[in-house]
Amino acid sequence: MSVLTAKEIMEIIPHRQPFMLIDTIEEMEPGVRAVAKKCVSYNEPFFAGHFPQEPVMPGVLIVEALAQTGAVAILSMEENKGKTAYFAAINSAKFKQKVVPGDVLMLETEIIKVKGPIGVGKATATVNGKVAVQAELTFAIGQN
Repeated sequence: MSVLTAKEIMEIIPHRQPFMLIDTIEEMEPGVRAVAKKCVSYNEPFFAGHFPQEPVMPGVLIVEALAQTGAVAILSMEENKGKTAYFAAINSAKFKQKVVPGDVLMLETEIIKVKGPIGVGKATATVNGKVAVQAELTFAIGQN
C-alpha cells in the first residue's frame, strides 16, 4: 500500500496534535500490520521537561506511537471504520536504547491475535535498524 500522510492517518485514528505520535504510514496491510515513521524533532513538547539537559523521548510515548501504528492497521478494516482502539494492556515491554532529537523512529505493529473486540499486537520500534523498544500491546475496539 502507498504511504499515508498525517492527514490521511487522522481520517483513521482520532489522535491529534500534540498527541499524534506518527508522521506517516510507510506500509500497511489492514488488520494485519502497519509500519509508521516518526521523525523525532527537538521541538517536540515533551523535550522541554524530559530532560532539558539531555532530551530523551519518553518510553511510554514510544509505546503510544507503536499503539497508534497498530490502531491504524486494525481501524483500517471496513468493519472497524469510525471506531476507536483503546489500550487494554502492555506486556513484556523492553526499552533497549534511547530515542533522541534527530532520530527517525520506525514503528512496526503486527496484529497477532483478534477475538471479538479484543486484539494483541507485537510491536517493535527501531532507530537505524537497532531495536529501541519491543512490547506486546493488547487493545479493545470501542464503539463511537
